[in-house]
Amino acid sequence: MLEPELRMSTVDRVLKSYLAGGDGEQNETAAEWKSRKAERARAPVPLSHQVAGHKYGIHKVGILQHFDGTVLKQLQPPPRGPCEMHFYTQVFAQECKDPHLLALQQHLPKYYGTWSPPNKPKELYLKLEDVAGRFACPCIMDVKIGRKSYDPFASHEKQEEQIRKYPLMEEIGFLILGMRVYQVDSGSYISQEQSYGRSLTKKTLKTGLARFFHNGEELRKDAISLSIHKICDILHWFEGQKQLHFYASSLLFVYEGSLHIANTKNRTEGLTRQNDKAGPENKTNVHVTSSKLKSSCGQVNCSSILEAIHYVRKVNGFGSHSLHHQANGMTADMDSKTNNVVEDKSSNEGKEENVEVRMIDFAHVFPSDSSDDGYIYGLRSLLFVLEQILQD
Repeated sequence: MLEPELRMSTVDRVLKSYLAGGDGEQNETAAEWKSRKAERARAPVPLSHQVAGHKYGIHKVGILQHFDGTVLKQLQPPPRGPCEMHFYTQVFAQECKDPHLLALQQHLPKYYGTWSPPNKPKELYLKLEDVAGRFACPCIMDVKIGRKSYDPFASHEKQEEQIRKYPLMEEIGFLILGMRVYQVDSGSYISQEQSYGRSLTKKTLKTGLARFFHNGEELRKDAISLSIHKICDILHWFEGQKQLHFYASSLLFVYEGSLHIANTKNRTEGLTRQNDKAGPENKTNVHVTSSKLKSSCGQVNCSSILEAIHYVRKVNGFGSHSLHHQANGMTADMDSKTNNVVEDKSSNEGKEENVEVRMIDFAHVFPSDSSDDGYIYGLRSLLFVLEQILQD
């Protein structure tokens, strides 16, 4: 047993040694803590403006926001996830030479490959452009397009389930999955879930869709007009292609909700450059075993909204319902206004940046050798209703 003096001396030496070493350890721990804090600050967070699909906190994971401004969509289980990833990689492949697929890029969110959390390298996310990211007060709506919300390979039970959810899908051709509308009078948002869209009938569809373009004070006819123009561009793409069929895919609508936002061109270009630099990081090369998408280069045949309206009236029988004017069809004045909406692009110069319409959700895209009549039908039907809202 040590003498008290010797014991104290030993304790002092050990304590001094511990403190001396501890200083280094303490500094190292602080640095690690700062690193972890910075990593947490850079960690993806739930996307605040998601309006449809699996949402964070309700399901295991929803759409996430990456710190560089892109969004992260977790890869779904096979075959849906690999199918969607394969679609994006084919369309945005650097070696892609197909003019038709290249033309499709402008209608999709930009694709930056895949991303995985550092601590979960096998957990894959699609890294995509945040279409609403450049808007100050974005109004957002997700609309499923097509006469069928299930693909040809769906089981009989799955088909019945989807039909039961919205029996009017085949007749109407689209379904509102959710919306988020900025109200200028209160400075807040009104949100609607998928149940809202499923509650709409042929009689209430026009009013229900118009709600997305009403800011609490007025109907945003400028946003409707520009949306029509962009949908027409997508319709023209579909009318010229016979290589792909899209099922359970959606259009994402975004427009600037604030009436007092100045020209955002510089800000938009800045964010685009930032995303282009940040986007490709952490690309993961994943080999998906599936047949390559067919490619064909056909001449795009354009149709006017009037042709779309007449088509919907003829095929869908909407003429006997409230989806068309209760008067004796469109007057020459209405026809003139419709053509002006589609053809007078000069009037939209400087304004198009305040509206976006992009195609999203590609877990059920299949090669084909015929036109996608179901999707085309849905686009024409949607154009018809939007035109009714604009004219009324």
